[in-house]
Amino acid sequence: MEPVILIKPGASKWDIREKVWDYIEDKNLANFPRPVHNRIPNFKGANQACDKLVELQEFKSSQTVKVNPDRPQQQARFVTLEAGKTLLVPTPRLRTGLFNKITPPQGANKEQLRICCSSQGVKDFSVPVGLDAKVKVDLVVVGSVAVSEKGFRIGKGEGFADMEYGMMASMGAVNESTVVVSIVHDCQVLDIPEELMDSHDLTVDYILTPTRVIKTNCQLPKPQGIIWTKLDTEKLERIPILKKLRALEEQAGKDVTLGAAPVKAEPGLQTGQPRGPARRRPRQNTRQDPEGESKQEKRGESEQKTRQRPARVRKESRGDGAGGKEGEVGERGRGRRGGNMKEKGTEEGGGEVTSQRKLPLTVTTVYLGGIPAGLRVSELKTALREREAGPLRLTWQGAQHRAFLDYSDPQAAEQALEALQGLSLNGHSLQAELAKSQRGGRRSGQTNRRPRPATAPKTKTAPDAESDGDKVTEQ
Repeated sequence: MEPVILIKPGASKWDIREKVWDYIEDKNLANFPRPVHNRIPNFKGANQACDKLVELQEFKSSQTVKVNPDRPQQQARFVTLEAGKTLLVPTPRLRTGLFNKITPPQGANKEQLRICCSSQGVKDFSVPVGLDAKVKVDLVVVGSVAVSEKGFRIGKGEGFADMEYGMMASMGAVNESTVVVSIVHDCQVLDIPEELMDSHDLTVDYILTPTRVIKTNCQLPKPQGIIWTKLDTEKLERIPILKKLRALEEQAGKDVTLGAAPVKAEPGLQTGQPRGPARRRPRQNTRQDPEGESKQEKRGESEQKTRQRPARVRKESRGDGAGGKEGEVGERGRGRRGGNMKEKGTEEGGGEVTSQRKLPLTVTTVYLGGIPAGLRVSELKTALREREAGPLRLTWQGAQHRAFLDYSDPQAAEQALEALQGLSLNGHSLQAELAKSQRGGRRSGQTNRRPRPATAPKTKTAPDAESDGDKVTEQ
């Protein structure tokens, strides 16, 4: 079967990613979350592709299956639990560990199993698995941005799937006989030049699409552990479990020399940072039904109604997909008539709908100044997500070149301040400091610069947010 996306000679991994993301957006082949840029795409037909997992003999004979936490593989998590197998799910962005073992309630029915497979269910029905656990993983399911029939795989550019596999190899959980499956849309199967594959890149044995089951017979070896020279101290600081693994391997007498911090270049295992802003495509407004499937409204009609009516409640769902997705930034605020704007939780953090009055009493506000003219709310959200500084609420004051970020407590705000140091958008350096007025009170050691006051917000539709179909609180 000929690929529908053709790759030009000399294309880089990021060229391929951009081509796939653009194609999926242009052809409207994805469900929420949109746009798919910088994500593992939640493609239409993902459930049908996941259902093909049960047809594989390697799945039937497996006892323990590890499935990535992204939305398009949720059905794969369900069929794993439904088959009575042990399900392991990586912690989003490896923040708190390697992976969790999902433990459904005894005698759980299908509806309960589906809840366990959701992002919130992974939180509520799981126990952590440590590096010293004696675990044997028989089958690994990963998402991809692109794969080839030869088994070459390209992820979203942050290297987490490669690191997860390398860490499992280091702890003896996988070996050369472990089967790796990737579940993608048909358009994501294309020709990837072998010269783009590096020693840390994870390859796949099977590709499942809505219409095909492809056995790759890949000849390239899978990672045998973490290649420490591919990492730097910055990556280690962001992923504590890597530091723990490095200490264990150092005690065992292995060479754990780190590589030098890379010069800004193509993202990958070393940096996890995008090469540049993703191309934003015109899109339709998306709302989710209770089952999580997306429904589309015509953009023009929706925007016209928004302008004619007072501010209304609009849910904004966020996610990765760990990918989620890194968690996206959500917004909460008061409507003009006192109504509560609500937000949908992150795909990683669950789909709970929370309101303004549910903000914790210890909430601490960070002032973000120097926002350049013309910057979109979505671009700021992307930058916050990449630096793992997503707040509980974002209050946008684009006309005044500033925003206020609410965090759950002073410690979370302090961590965000550290992450936001040196943040630059569209060539402008942003200023991050604790706000003068904040619910969590002032803390010792805060910056001496004079922060702007935070006043009670009133709800407006910001021009930047309107263009992206988002609603934020504006002061």
